[in-house]
Amino acid sequence: MSPTYSEYLRLEELLKLQTGVKDDKRKISNDELHFILVHQNFELWFKLIINELKSTIDILSSTYVEETKLPQAVHHMNRVIETFKLMSQQWRVMETLEPQDFLNFRDELGTASGFESFQMREMESLMGKKWIDGKPVGKDEKSLEKSLYEVTCDWLERTPIQGSTPNSVDDESQVNNFIKEYLKAHKSLYPDTTQDAIDFFEEKSSLRRRRAGLVFIESYRELPLLAWPRKLISTLIELEESMILWRSSHARMVERMIGRRVGTGGSSGVDYLDMTTKYRVFIDLWSVRSVLIKKEALPTLNNPDFYEFKGE
Repeated sequence: MSPTYSEYLRLEELLKLQTGVKDDKRKISNDELHFILVHQNFELWFKLIINELKSTIDILSSTYVEETKLPQAVHHMNRVIETFKLMSQQWRVMETLEPQDFLNFRDELGTASGFESFQMREMESLMGKKWIDGKPVGKDEKSLEKSLYEVTCDWLERTPIQGSTPNSVDDESQVNNFIKEYLKAHKSLYPDTTQDAIDFFEEKSSLRRRRAGLVFIESYRELPLLAWPRKLISTLIELEESMILWRSSHARMVERMIGRRVGTGGSSGVDYLDMTTKYRVFIDLWSVRSVLIKKEALPTLNNPDFYEFKGE
């Protein structure tokens, strides 16, 4: 027998969960019911985001990511982007709660705070947050799984540059030669900012090839083999942007509600939320835009057939 709509969604259970702190003597007000519902909705959306991020990580964590898998990774991230956009609008619903009406039940929260959301922590960890409670996470920090940032770095590291891959015999010389030619072209066009490009391709091997791969994808993005990698990079930027805009909307809502009061969990409230809008996980993906050069000045592409469509 097929379940009913209510049974499938377990509505009877779901709609009984808006009681606040369990106290049979106290009936929650319309305003508190509204407050609870909005935040429960956020937690449900967090669950969706976590699931989509894990699916994206699973795809990109392979030692070889098939080209046919990239559209699916982009699809997962697009869903997260739209969810963040929806959650940003959800703060508008929260803003219908007047500041004084919030004070009527704020004490009932005690020290409970959104900062305690374990799903928020997991979401940040999956994205690749490098700071926890204002402290940098060290290399010895143990995690059960790689973050989206880490698998993206590994993926960029394997980018074919001028037809060369990391397991090629002369890969290092091919990569260095591409960087040399690129910097030469950059200097002829933008001599005043060439040092920025030199610094971007710093000598550390852990960063040099990864960043060269990123520049290569951005520079030759019209090539068939690089079209979906470029789309993936663009979607990662949009993903982080949507999260930043959501955080910013959160900060403005809180400022409108409680001004510069200390948060319920003892945080600095709005000041802390504003600080989180300055975080960037995919730093290289943002900063590469400042070192790009126009198409006609790019180094000559070696082994162009490598990047063209291939038959079965």
